[in-house]
Amino acid sequence: MDRTASARWEGGLKDGKGTVSTESGVLDAKYSFSKRFEDEKGTNPEELIGAAHASCFSMALSMILGDKGYTADSIETSAKVTLSQSDSGFDISKIHLDVVAAISGADEAAFQEAAETAKANCPVSKVLNAEISMNAKLKA
Repeated sequence: MDRTASARWEGGLKDGKGTVSTESGVLDAKYSFSKRFEDEKGTNPEELIGAAHASCFSMALSMILGDKGYTADSIETSAKVTLSQSDSGFDISKIHLDVVAAISGADEAAFQEAAETAKANCPVSKVLNAEISMNAKLKA
């Protein structure tokens, strides 16, 4: 199964502009230096990676819980992607996942084990070469 996204950039780094879109048509957005490195509203690669990671993790956690006989009432995941400057340039140095889930019948130990397994094994986690941290909370 292949999925496609594309980007187009015009101009220099600071004065240029770009568009990013997905094959499905769900995403068709503009991006720029000021949207990425300053406070201008709009999307940027780090935000898109965060969205991909949060959604992938949530689905993986749902699958792992299902394998253990649990069905999630809800899984809410946010991903904070950190862009840092190093000697070699800019790096996505870490991603922190915040997870809050409501799962009938699950205890804390089972939930934490499932969350750690999802963090390590969702396809987006596997493709990223960054420190990936997480807070996972089970709603009562």
